[in-house]
Amino acid sequence: FKSSVRQRPDFAELGEPGDERIITLELKLVADVGIIGYPSVGKSTLISVISAAKPKIADYHFTTIVPNLGVVSVDDRSYIVCDVPGLIEGASEGKGLGDRFLRHIERCGILLHMLGLEHALKEEGGIDTEILVQDYKAIRGELEAYSPTLSEKHELVIINKMDLVDSNVEEVVS
Repeated sequence: FKSSVRQRPDFAELGEPGDERIITLELKLVADVGIIGYPSVGKSTLISVISAAKPKIADYHFTTIVPNLGVVSVDDRSYIVCDVPGLIEGASEGKGLGDRFLRHIERCGILLHMLGLEHALKEEGGIDTEILVQDYKAIRGELEAYSPTLSEKHELVIINKMDLVDSNVEEVVS
């Protein structure tokens, strides 16, 4: 339409009908390590200590409402860690915001499953290890119910808040 004589078109042509589609795009975070567990077990504190991430940390459940990413540098290597907001029972069915958070976990290479020791403390002292096992199995059940891929991911289990117990670490774990 443009030439040395005609610098701009002074007419219009009729357009043709176009295609119309509804497209849903879903963004999933990509991280090497995903930190999972119940609310308030120390996931945000861990990522704030091992990386330069600055997640909100407070003394109440569901402080973290969006996943936080942090880059961890060790020697000459680095990797990305994702602090996933707390999961609860029923998350795989959409209870709370769990199904939104479970999507991000699918893209993680390995999972750090964090258990909070304060849930298992007995009033008379000591630790009820059955509660820790139940907490672990509940989160694992949600992962398996959401996706078979999640149930096959490698994971490390971390027991946090050991400073709440005066006994020996071997006694706690056994």
